[in-house]
Parts: sequence; C-alpha cells; structure tokens
Amino acid sequence: MKTLPAPHRIVIGARAHAELGERLRAARHDLEIRGSSTQHVTADDLSWADTYVGFMRPPLPTMGNVRWVHCTGAGVDAWLYPNELSRDILLTRTSESFGPYIAEWVLSRALAIRQQILDLAERQRRHEWAPRDVGYIRGSNAVVVGTGDVGVHVARLFAALGATVHGVSRSGGGPAVFASTSKTSALRTLVPAADWLIVTVPLTTDTRGLIGRDVLSACRGTVLINAGRGAVVDEGMLPEALDKGWLSGAALDVFTVEPLPADSPLWDDRRVMVSPHISGLTTVEGAVTGFLECLEEIERGQLPARTVDRNRGY
Repeated sequence: MKTLPAPHRIVIGARAHAELGERLRAARHDLEIRGSSTQHVTADDLSWADTYVGFMRPPLPTMGNVRWVHCTGAGVDAWLYPNELSRDILLTRTSESFGPYIAEWVLSRALAIRQQILDLAERQRRHEWAPRDVGYIRGSNAVVVGTGDVGVHVARLFAALGATVHGVSRSGGGPAVFASTSKTSALRTLVPAADWLIVTVPLTTDTRGLIGRDVLSACRGTVLINAGRGAVVDEGMLPEALDKGWLSGAALDVFTVEPLPADSPLWDDRRVMVSPHISGLTTVEGAVTGFLECLEEIERGQLPARTVDRNRGY
C-alpha cells in the first residue's frame, strides 16, 4: 500500500466517542475530530473524514473519503466479513492486550460451573440448605483453541490453579505455558479427554465453523467456553450437543448474530451461561494509545506495525 498522507480529519464511531474525542484532542491539538455512536455516523461524516476509528463498521454503503480505518476491538472481522473493506483503505488494529480481561471472564465461568454457583444462588433465594459435592479446576484438562495473547493468558490462569492446558493453533506452535500444542487438525483427538474446550481464536476463513459436528460429537461431557467469535462455533449444533451429552455445559460471550435473537433456545437452557459480548471490552486509554501509535508511524512514512494482514484475517 502506498504511504498515506498525514491523517487530519478523524471520525470516531463508538459508545465512548465523547471521551475518546476529548482524549485525542488533548494529545493532538492539530486533529479535527467528529464523533457519535456507530449507528449515528452519517455519510457526510465519512465524506468529510480521511480516518475512521471504531470497532464496528457504520451502517452505510461506503466509507466515503476515508483512507484509514483503525479498529479499536480485539478482532477485525466486522471489517472483513461478509464484505471486506476496500483494500485501498489501510486497516489497522489496536495494540491493547485483551488477554488479561478475557482470561478473567473465562476463569469466572469455569469456577461458577465447577462450584455450582448459579444453582446455589437459586437455592439461597428459596431458603434451601442444599449440600452437594463441588468440583475444582485443579486436576482438570483444558484445550485452548488459539495460542495467541488471549489463549496464553487463559492458559496461565488455568495452569496456576492446577489444570493441564493443551493449546491448539493453525501452526501447531505455542508458548511453554501450554503442556502441549497441536495443529487445529488434531482437535477431534484432543477433545474426548477435555473438561474445558475454550475458544479464543479470531474469526477468519480458516476458523469459521471450526467447532462443528465433527469436533462436538467427539466431546465427552466437555464444557464449551467461547470468548472468540460466535461463527467459529456451529451455534445451531449446541442444543443437540448438550442433549446428547457431548457437552455438559456452555459459557458463551459471542454469537453468530448479536444481539442473540430472543427466540434462540440458548436463552432458556439452564446448561448455558450467556453474556452480551463483554469479556474483553476496549478501554478508552487502550483505544487512544493504539490509535496514536499507528498515527505516529504513518506520519513517519511507515506502514504501522499493527496493520491487519488481510489474508490471515488479523
């Protein structure tokens, strides 16, 4: 891609647009900045701007005169699928690490399931004394799909509590925090012994539908935890997988369609924990820092280090 002219007019599309704008203006007085929620970005905004900052694509047919899009979220799939952002537009992503946040979300769900916290809370509400055996993370086996930043932070927490953690990646490699690492083609052979199947990969052409019937039917009472992207899992298979005992439960933060449709059977299944895509929220500080890092590289005539590889999808 040719070197961009120095960006000057910035449109921010985000819930926290006011705070983001204020922080950017304080850091760079020379920038002209407009902001609104993603849904309220207008065609006039995009015609005026040379740069767009936001996690989601605004609901407009084109990006106007925008020549650079900086994604503030953990994944850039909203800019690639189903319709890829024009390759004439530079696409970068934030430098913020979401691994620590998402790892806490994953661990909280695993602890809630093993300690039966939801059922105990319901029994408390009924004033019922309900002794039972509870389980532990210690001694369990986890398969983490994705050995990048998020997967590594998940592995560290589970390993610290005494779990054996196996990593799965496209290359088959991963840091030493994993007891072993395998290629994604080996998933079906790993999941029968897995207590936890934890999905942390981004959505790409390779990962779409990765956790489908072939993998789910090989599970033996596994708990599925998805903090990656909804379309990595064949969501329509989950009720069958739960009913047949392939899965004993699921904790889902991401879905094929968001918000999760009101008629989805997942809402009312007591074996499923649903949360509204909150496991790793972008911070204002992280969004501002990541954008300014890329901006400074562009102003030096460099391709930003956080430029998205369109072929890999991240």
